[in-house]
Amino acid sequence: MVNIAESLARASKTLILREPFYGLFLVGLNKVFRNDIPTAGVSKNGIGVQLSINTEFFNSLNDKQRMGLLKHELLHISFGHLVMRDLYANHKLFNIAADLEINQYIDRDALPEGGLFLDTFPELNLPKKAGTKKYYELLEQECKDNPCQSLKSILNQMDGDSQYDHKTWKEFDELTEAEKKLIQKQVEHQIKETADQTKKRCGNIPGELADLIERLTNIEPPKFDWKGYLRRFVGNSTVSYTKKLRRKYNKRYSDNPGLKIKFKNNILVGVDTSGSVSNDELKEFMSELTHMHKTGHQITVAQCDTEINSVEVFNPRKDWEIKGRGGTVFQPVIDLFNKKKGVYTALIYLTDGEAATPEDCPKNTLWVHSSQCRINEDLPGLKIQLN
Repeated sequence: MVNIAESLARASKTLILREPFYGLFLVGLNKVFRNDIPTAGVSKNGIGVQLSINTEFFNSLNDKQRMGLLKHELLHISFGHLVMRDLYANHKLFNIAADLEINQYIDRDALPEGGLFLDTFPELNLPKKAGTKKYYELLEQECKDNPCQSLKSILNQMDGDSQYDHKTWKEFDELTEAEKKLIQKQVEHQIKETADQTKKRCGNIPGELADLIERLTNIEPPKFDWKGYLRRFVGNSTVSYTKKLRRKYNKRYSDNPGLKIKFKNNILVGVDTSGSVSNDELKEFMSELTHMHKTGHQITVAQCDTEINSVEVFNPRKDWEIKGRGGTVFQPVIDLFNKKKGVYTALIYLTDGEAATPEDCPKNTLWVHSSQCRINEDLPGLKIQLN
């Protein structure tokens, strides 16, 4: 009988030698062995995460496959997939999309049989390294028509207990946004510490995680006191909503098990994505959105050039694709705010200010100009500049 603890220790040591970041990351994680999952997965451990491993399955693998499996789970953690899935309507498609993204960074023969790759779905001609969000959108579009046979085959195998189901992720789906933020902060802290240890050992940071680690270690400080300003700007006004949970019963909400009521400000933020806005300015806007999000308010982002190109609740864990780059018209976002009266507490517009003055501008509008432009004094409402 193979001793699983020894097998895991051997895989960890080999990873440290060959891919130091992943090996050190693995050493810092708690591991549990359980037989109620088909293969392995990431599960919740307090306000952190841990690896859950099926003993029999792990023992059935060779050393290379064990390292591939462990790297697979570590990539899911690093890319934030655990706390991201509930943002997508179809969890099965998200599971597939997440695997397609990370398996491109693992040798094919290092993964156990059944691993998902781009050519698992030859009919779709999926692009390389497009990201989970893009793969999800492509798979979702395919399902709206008549799904190809290869996709049908995988979906039919996802019965709640297959290797594609990510069974342990259900623990994260049921968490509140506040709980998810705590876990993500803990994960980001582990990633930064692991990156520091890797550099001290003169090891290389994996290319697939370079942008993430650079973002975590070089976060620009906010150019504005959003916490203090938003407190004064939106006052005590709130928007209430209810959220149904998958939990059958929760002691904290015994009167309505599975139902929770939240109160928070929902701020509509227009982002000027016109051609006159430079890439540096867009980067500046995205940085400030992250800091706004940290204040605890819900931030709904409307990307707009001459028309609104997308409206999404801001989540720093999600990949953001800039949509627009045409001319500039502020009116569509103003109209959206006025049309959704009672939904949004306030309106903030991130812009270079180069457009005609809109009509019917709400009183609680804040125009935030980039650090590279001049303030447009003709705009109604409060105006500030990032500097």
